[in-house]
Amino acid sequence: MTSMQTTLAALVRYINEISLAKDYIIPWSCPVLSFGNPLTASVATLGLNPSNREFVDGAGNELDGPFRRFQTLGSLGLNNWQEANATHVQLILESYDAYFLRNPYDAWFRRLDYIISGANASYYESPNTACHLDLVPYATAEKWTELSSSDRTALLNHASETLALLLRDSAIRLLVLNGNSVVSNFQQICGVQLDKELMEDWSLPRRSASGVRGFAYRVVLDQFPTLNSSAKYLCWGLIIIFKAALA
Repeated sequence: MTSMQTTLAALVRYINEISLAKDYIIPWSCPVLSFGNPLTASVATLGLNPSNREFVDGAGNELDGPFRRFQTLGSLGLNNWQEANATHVQLILESYDAYFLRNPYDAWFRRLDYIISGANASYYESPNTACHLDLVPYATAEKWTELSSSDRTALLNHASETLALLLRDSAIRLLVLNGNSVVSNFQQICGVQLDKELMEDWSLPRRSASGVRGFAYRVVLDQFPTLNSSAKYLCWGLIIIFKAALA
């Protein structure tokens, strides 16, 4: 069993044990470790957690047929996640790899793909040279900002080692943090402070006020503090660059 299979199997088994699952996590949705394949991607974007729209339509109905993006209890024919076996885990992993070939959430990802095209990477290549990751691999019924601070912290603490393991075993060399909240929470789970630099060329014009400033955040990691001592060292340096529009 690969490291991704092992990590995903643990996340799947743990869904019903998470205290927040009953109220916040969509309990019938699978964990989403990646959008695209991190084993072929050299660039990754990083967000907070998967949108509920990855699993439901605008009316809240589960996506199905050609509109389905990821596996669920229903699509796998399971009553609960404790019934999941190695075959189910493999089907979930395959849905990650095929995400951008099926029905990707283009309203979100096309804009990000344009940004990372400057690094000669794309989600939409086959095999993909870019993928998307999230700090928390669980889709929540409510938006991240609507969760309480304590609930967000609990989810981040639960998932932080998952991200570290995924990055360690991937081909990713450039991680693009998408949004100021991602920067803040990434620093929290990594225990690092990113170097901040004002980028004049990234400023965005506004009609009624001065331009919106853009900042780059950089750090090189040779270890991930959230990993245990037996597996905490990464074999490569990771450069984080963040392009943000901050008032």
